[in-house]
This record gives sequence, structure tokens and C-alpha cells, in this order.
Amino acid sequence: MRDWWPELVAEAAGVRLVRPAPRRDDTPCGPQRVTIDSRDVQPGDLFVGLSGRNVDGGRYADAALEAGAWGVLVAPQHVRSASGPGVLLAADDPLAGLQALARSWRRALGAQVVAITGSTGKTSTKDLLAAMLAQRRRVVASAQNLNTEIGLPLSILAAPAGTEVLVLEMAMRGTGQIAELTAIAEPDVGVIVNVGPVHLELLGSLEAVAAAKAELLVDLRPGATAVLPSDEPLLDVHLRDDLHTVTFGPGGDVCALPDDLELPFTSRHMRLNALAALAAARAAGVEPSGHLEVELSALRGQRIELAGDVLVIDDCYNANPMSMRAALDDLAASGARSGRRIAVLGDMLELGPEEARFHAEIGRYARECGVDVLVTVGPLAALMGDGFGGELHGAPDAAAASALVRALVAAGDTVLVKGSRGVGLEVVAQGLQAAADAE
Repeated sequence: MRDWWPELVAEAAGVRLVRPAPRRDDTPCGPQRVTIDSRDVQPGDLFVGLSGRNVDGGRYADAALEAGAWGVLVAPQHVRSASGPGVLLAADDPLAGLQALARSWRRALGAQVVAITGSTGKTSTKDLLAAMLAQRRRVVASAQNLNTEIGLPLSILAAPAGTEVLVLEMAMRGTGQIAELTAIAEPDVGVIVNVGPVHLELLGSLEAVAAAKAELLVDLRPGATAVLPSDEPLLDVHLRDDLHTVTFGPGGDVCALPDDLELPFTSRHMRLNALAALAAARAAGVEPSGHLEVELSALRGQRIELAGDVLVIDDCYNANPMSMRAALDDLAASGARSGRRIAVLGDMLELGPEEARFHAEIGRYARECGVDVLVTVGPLAALMGDGFGGELHGAPDAAAASALVRALVAAGDTVLVKGSRGVGLEVVAQGLQAAADAE
């Protein structure tokens, strides 16, 4: 937005321009970047002050301006008290202004937009798709977990002029959220990776989960492409005749990877994610080939090689029954070393009244996958032990698990670390790495 006048920025965001920046010549001068963190402000940024549960970001408008911000977009009361130099934009709802600005920038870019959602695997699919598209196109993808009503607009606004494809991840916890994100992103291609038992405590049933994910289909423009799993009947009721629908997976339209496409992994669920990404890449006009360089987002199945031929699979960003099974499949496929397969599994949260059954089933599945040692973390994860039957250890929390696992791991072991975000199991992987570095 560097070539946008302040008046155009205000119009694009649907907000009121209170004070424009002084014009030195006839060259437009817009913001270089958009941030919501006043501590992160750099000269030339637009700071958007959002009102949170505990802090009203608009209170830091002056601090942002003093740090060299191009301008601030904040609630009217904060505009009135701002005295630093720069553009002042007033909005009754700064978040709505941020979202409208992102939608306007998406349109100005003229880039194709691919939106990805799903109960599990959406981040990996995003990373895979970005790598495929990058072979032929200038691509920007959502960074880390910028996939919410705040993060998605920031992802769009981070795309520079000249971007050809935007790959955007969409998160969901309840009804209406995917619809809100779709209205901002206006996708040309919508991908639903899968439908599984997530957020059941809030949504109540798999049918409700499917309906929430399918808000992406409902709001795609006519003629857009929907990329869907071949074996998910819960989405059938949400299909539209005016969309181009492509299925992926066994029996689907895209059921095999090209012979000349080399992937850096072998696990079944990652190859299925790769099929979803391939279908989306083709919808965007790209046929990937050759060796695919994929950089997976943090805490999503990264492999950490430690001294003593120890491999840690750090997949602790989140967990549900579907992603737990996929991670255990990955452990089974990766455990060809001289040591043991160790699974450090934490509570799966927000599963509703069936949570005990879901956890017990994961214990049985761990046994089927050939896990040698199971470490459960938390009161719900302890229920996995009933169906496991092998060497079992329990820890009340992540800190205790970190100490326990450091004492357990021996040369040649492969260690999977996975649990819901609220369990904080990243300290286990960090602890193993720190211990190895100290040796």
C-alpha cells in the first residue's frame, strides 16, 4: 500500500480520516506494513489498535506514532488524545477496519486466493501448497498461526505488490467464523482437508463440524473451485452446482502424486495432505514437479535430530483424535532406528462428553502402531493407558513430563511429542534439545 494516499487507505478501510500526513510532493505515500503490536512498530507502519479482553491497544497510539508509525487506526477516543506526528484514522470498530482494509488490498493485488481449512492437517497442506506453487509463481502464505479474524487480514496485508497467489489458512472454533474469513479473503479456490471430531464441546456433533467447515463452500463465488476429500459424505449436503468440485484421496479425481514429484516424507497422512495441495495447485494453474522443498510451520511435525541418533518429532501445536492417529502413523513409519518408539501424548481438549472414549481409543491405537513406551500427560491422557498394554508412564503436566522423558530417552530412540495446545508440550521437545546441546 506504499502508493496509496491516506485518503485511499481510509476509504479502503471504511474509516474516517482525521489527520492526513503532510504532503511533500505529488508522490503517494502509504504505509509499508500493518501491525497490531505497538512494541513491533517500525517507521512507516500503520498501527491498528484493537481492543482485547485485557488491553485496549488504542491506548498505545501515541507510542506508535512516536516510534515512527506512518499512522494509526484506532477508536475515536484514542484519536482525540493522540498528539504524535502521522496519519490519524478513526474507527468505531478498528477490527472491522482492519478486515475491510485487507479485503481491499486483496482486490488491489489481483492475486489468486486459495483458502484452506480442515479439522487437522490444514497447516501442513498450506505449507505443501506454498512449496508447490513457488516453483512457478510468486506466492505468499499465512505465517504460522495467522489464521483467525485478526491473523488472516494481517496475512493478506503482508503480501507485497506483485504477489500472484495468496495461500490462506482458516481456523474455526464455532459457527460463523469460516464465513467471516471467507468474506474477507474472497477465495478463488477453497480447500477442506477433512472433517473430524474437533471442538465437539462447542459444536456438539460431527455434522455441525462439517457445516462449520462448509461455510467456505457456501460463500465461494460462483465458478470457484472446491477441493474436497473423496470420502467425506458429511460434506455432500453442502455441495453447489455452480462450483467446480475436485476430490482428492483414494477414488478421487486426484488420487496419486506425479511420478516425478519427490516429497521429503513418507507418512500416509502427509501424502494425503499432498494430494489436497496438488489438487489446489492445479486449480491455480500450476503442475509441480521434481524435488519439493517444504518448510513445515513450527510445532507441526518437525523432525529434530539429536546426538546419539535420537529423533524427536515435534507435533505439539494441537491435537484431536484424527491428528493423534495421523501422528502415531508417522511415528510408526519413522521408527526404523535402533531404539524404541516413544509417544509422549497429552490431553486432547474440547471433545465434549465422549472425551474418555476418544482418549482410550488412542491408547489402543498406539499399541497397534507398535509404540514401545507411552508417556501420558494430564488427567485425560491418563485414560490412554487403559488400552495400551505396554511400558507406561504418567505425568501430571508438561513440566513433569519434560523431566521424565529426559530420563527415559536413550540412544537410537524416536520420540513423538503431541497434545492439545493448552497442555504446552513444547517444553518436552525443548527440554530434550537443551539436554542434548549441554552434553
